[in-house]
Amino acid sequence: MSPELKALHRLLVIKLGALGDFVLALGPMAAIRRAHVDAHITLMTTAPFVELAEATPYFDSVIVDSRPRLVDIAGWIALRRRLRGLAFKRVYDLQTSDRTGWYFRLLGPGRRPEWSGIARGCSHPHDNPGRDRMHTIDRQAEQLRIAGIDAVPPPDVSWARANLRRFGLDRRYALLVPGASSHRPAKRWPLDRYTTLAREIASRGVKPLLIGGPDERELGAALAARCPDARNFVGETSLIELFALARNAAAAVGNDSGPMHIAALSGAPSVVLFSSESDPALCAPRGAKVTVIRRPELAGLAVGEVVAAMRLR
Repeated sequence: MSPELKALHRLLVIKLGALGDFVLALGPMAAIRRAHVDAHITLMTTAPFVELAEATPYFDSVIVDSRPRLVDIAGWIALRRRLRGLAFKRVYDLQTSDRTGWYFRLLGPGRRPEWSGIARGCSHPHDNPGRDRMHTIDRQAEQLRIAGIDAVPPPDVSWARANLRRFGLDRRYALLVPGASSHRPAKRWPLDRYTTLAREIASRGVKPLLIGGPDERELGAALAARCPDARNFVGETSLIELFALARNAAAAVGNDSGPMHIAALSGAPSVVLFSSESDPALCAPRGAKVTVIRRPELAGLAVGEVVAAMRLR
C-alpha cells in the first residue's frame, strides 16, 4: 500500500444503483477495500441495496442516501451536516452522476475530502473524454487507477450465501428473467416467447424458475399462468437468495437486467438478450459462461435460437 493511501483512515464509497450497476461495482469495491485494509469504509447507497451491501466484506458501515429533492433546502442542509460530520478523508464516487456531483459541491466551501469521480474541481478526476464509451467495469477500473489503485479484480461473489430450503428445489432448474426496466419496454423479449421457452425447458426435465423485482409480480404471474410447470418467485427473493439460486442453476435466460448480472457473476450459464435499447459493449454482464444475443427488436428473436444457446443437457 502506498503511503498516500495508507494515510487515509475514513473513506466514503458512493454507489446508489441500479441493480446491474451495483453488481458491476463489486470488483471496484473489493479493490478499494484491499487498498485501504485498515481504513473505516462507509458505503452510501439506496434502500434496496443495504442488505446486499452489509453482506459484502467490503464495508464497515452503510448509510442510506436521503436523496433530497432540489427544493428541499432543509434536506440538503441535513445531508451536508451529516457528510461533513463523518469527516471522510477521501470519497470514491462510483455513481458519477449529476446528483453525486452536487454532493461534492455540498461539502464546500473550504477544504473538501479528496474525491475520485467526475465532479468539477475534484482532486482525482476521471477526465478521459471517452469514458462514456467504455464498459462499466473498464471505466471504473480506469477511474481507480487515476486515484492510485492499480489492481481491480473481477467481482467475487463467493460471500453471497443463502439457505434455499424454502424454495423446495428437488430437481434441476433454470432461471428465467422476463422483466427489465418498466420505462423501456423494448428491452423485453415478448411474453409469448418466454412462455414457449418455459414449456420447452420443462419438457427437457428442467424446472423453469421465474425471478425478478417486486414491481414485476404481475408479469411473473402472467407467465406462470401460461406455463403451470414453472415456479414463480418474481418479487419473492432477496438479492442474496438470487446469488445462491443462480450459483446452482443449470442455466439462466433473461433480458438486459440486474438479475442477469447476478446470474452471470454467480457462474450460471447465462444467455442475455439485448435490443437496440442498450449496448452490450457498455453494460453486458460479464462472466465465464455468458452468451449475448442482440437484435434491433427482440420480437424478431426466435425461441429456437435461445434454446440452442442455453446448451441444456
